[in-house]
Amino acid sequence: MSEQGSERVALAFSGGLDTTVCVPLLEEEYGYDEVVGVTVDVGQPEKEFDEAEETAAALDLEHYVVDAKAEFADLCMRSVKANATYQGYPLGTALARPVIAEAILEVARENDCTALAHGCTGKGNDQLRFEAVWRDSEMEVIAPVRELGLTREWENEYAQERGLPVEGGSEGRYSIDTNLWSRSVEGSELEDPATIPEDDIYDWTDNPSGKDAELVELEFEDGTPVALDGAAIEPVDLIETLNERAGAHGVGRTDMMEDRMLGLKVRENYEHPAATVLLTAHEALEQLVLTQEERQFKQQIDQQWAQKGYQGLVDAPLVGALEGFIDTTQERVTGTVTVKLEGGHCRPVARESEYAVYSESAASFNEEDVTGGITQEDATGVAKYHGFQSRLANRAMKRARENDE
Repeated sequence: MSEQGSERVALAFSGGLDTTVCVPLLEEEYGYDEVVGVTVDVGQPEKEFDEAEETAAALDLEHYVVDAKAEFADLCMRSVKANATYQGYPLGTALARPVIAEAILEVARENDCTALAHGCTGKGNDQLRFEAVWRDSEMEVIAPVRELGLTREWENEYAQERGLPVEGGSEGRYSIDTNLWSRSVEGSELEDPATIPEDDIYDWTDNPSGKDAELVELEFEDGTPVALDGAAIEPVDLIETLNERAGAHGVGRTDMMEDRMLGLKVRENYEHPAATVLLTAHEALEQLVLTQEERQFKQQIDQQWAQKGYQGLVDAPLVGALEGFIDTTQERVTGTVTVKLEGGHCRPVARESEYAVYSESAASFNEEDVTGGITQEDATGVAKYHGFQSRLANRAMKRARENDE
């Protein structure tokens, strides 16, 4: 607990250059007596926590590590129900930020902090995602890198002058963010859209090769995956297992030009093996059990959910309303889907559900009639009307052109 009269600030702390530099700046430039570092575990590599703890110790920084993997995995499962992708890739960093922000806010309150701080720049999305959570609290929000207009060059010089414990790390020139659901890589030569990335930017996914195909069976209950190859499994373990298995086949790579919330267009590279598998399987099951009208309308709902998820606004009233519809449809998204992992691709090859909106006999080419007294001949009248209005319009336009001539 803080000493009487002292001002404390909770800092989102990774141990990297930005957040390390923020520690003395918060004390010297902003006048805080104490800085509390908070690192939130949403599935990063163990070495990142080791580095954060070592850096915190070198800075004599009071440091907390919060395990939020289960909360994050639950949010990822909500995103599966919504088939959530943004401009074609599964949301990862965007979903992790509100979870991290909430955990930091809780630590801040427990430690009598009066302010919250992050090391985000003024060019990215994360500043908005953190602050959407924090600005609903009673605490001041501080962004030293953004507010002081810091550059990486200035930060490196400042760290050297002060003898701050900053290591470049093996991942050096790239900015990398890793969690259970995705791994993002940006920066350096990747900022040039014409640059073809070297293979060393990838860590979760192998280059597709002659590796034998692998079948994976997933079982869903109410839209949520609950079993893998017939065995019950919890969300965190499921995601970690699928990241390894699908990644070995090169599944889940995205190289894209992404439109950020502030309007900037950036080049991003992502790895998301488990997310690709689960989203593919879930959508395949929805294709089997939902009606055509439900699927068409749900695409609009899913797009809105993904947009709010990208913005970090997963607790917005709109999201709750969207999930009311989504959860109703998911009551029938129960069954199994088998996907094939092969050559960098993941595709559904089998699906089964007691809620299937499907009749094998009705669809079969080997059956004369359809079902329920409907015969093939009944389609003749439908075929005559199909396109009738378009034909009338085309004839009218042809007559008008002829009259003009």
